[in-house]
Amino acid sequence: MKNKYTYCIAAIALLTISSCGNKAKKQDAALPPTPVNVIEAKKADALYYDRYQGTVVALNSVELRSQVSGFITGIFFKEGDVVKKGAPLYEIDRRKYVAAYEQAKANLLSAKANLSKAQKDIDRYNMLLKNDAVARQTVDQATASFETSQSQVAVAQAGVQSAATDLSYATIRAPFTGRIGISQVKLGAQVSPGTTLLNTISTGNPIGVDVVVNEQDINRFYKLQKASTDTTFRLQTSDGTTFNKPGKVFAIDRGVSGQTGTIKVRIQFPNAQDELKDGMSCVLQVLNDNSGNRVQIPYKAITEQMGEFFVFVAQDTIAEQRKVTIGQRIQSNVIVMDGIKPGEKIITEGFQRLRDKGKITLGPPAGAAPAK
Repeated sequence: MKNKYTYCIAAIALLTISSCGNKAKKQDAALPPTPVNVIEAKKADALYYDRYQGTVVALNSVELRSQVSGFITGIFFKEGDVVKKGAPLYEIDRRKYVAAYEQAKANLLSAKANLSKAQKDIDRYNMLLKNDAVARQTVDQATASFETSQSQVAVAQAGVQSAATDLSYATIRAPFTGRIGISQVKLGAQVSPGTTLLNTISTGNPIGVDVVVNEQDINRFYKLQKASTDTTFRLQTSDGTTFNKPGKVFAIDRGVSGQTGTIKVRIQFPNAQDELKDGMSCVLQVLNDNSGNRVQIPYKAITEQMGEFFVFVAQDTIAEQRKVTIGQRIQSNVIVMDGIKPGEKIITEGFQRLRDKGKITLGPPAGAAPAK
């Protein structure tokens, strides 16, 4: 009796499943094709850039400090101007350095006079020694005196060079052609050697931009250091202005930071009009390697599921769902790196109710307003 009930329930279940399956098939068959709009995937030129936060830096910048002590007695430049290499900038009270130089020259003359006397003495004693008219000890003493006089001349010459150097340091000159900043000292100020900052001078043309990149991008910038074009680098200043001058890789730092895993790269730009200033913040735009003639479709045709991207492709009256790899957005379009070929029909409207292999018909989507 128990087995009869079991068989009866199983039969009823099979009949129910069969009935539901038939109904589902009938419903699927009864669903009308979904009206969709399509657009043809086409190739187009796509130039797009990766963005890096950067800082404008002078390629050469020097802090001016005095190497001698004293009071500032002269300032010979206009703050903020470009100064030529070797031009005098500051003068420190020269009087004691001039006096020291003159004293050193006098010491040299005295030492040379002593050397001349010692030379004559040794010549005279050597002549007398040949005639055995002088003791050998006297000749030895004259020789030692001569050698001492020679060393005194060398010391005096070094003293002259040292005094001349100090005297030259009393006038601080531009080490290279560049723009000088606002003076940190005024006339009459006392300066100490090596500690008092007088001013800063830096070059402005060309100028550099420093960016910090991940170590994964190192090889990319090494390749760009060997070969780049006028469109490889673009610069955007903090006010949104685009600096339309070609750049090139100037230097890549010696190593990767162990703490951040990044490396510093310096890009050089021409700056004849002095538009870029040392310390400005900017955005460096680097041409993406995937730029070029690429397949593009409207971005609105893309659907995302679990981090993957899909589109529906019209195959006659059937909609095929296809996984794609996308790249950079170009205004309302997006670059498709893989999954779509030029000429394929991409469904842009009406795909919200579609399933893979669902039936479609070309036309405005359901519920769309009629054209006027």
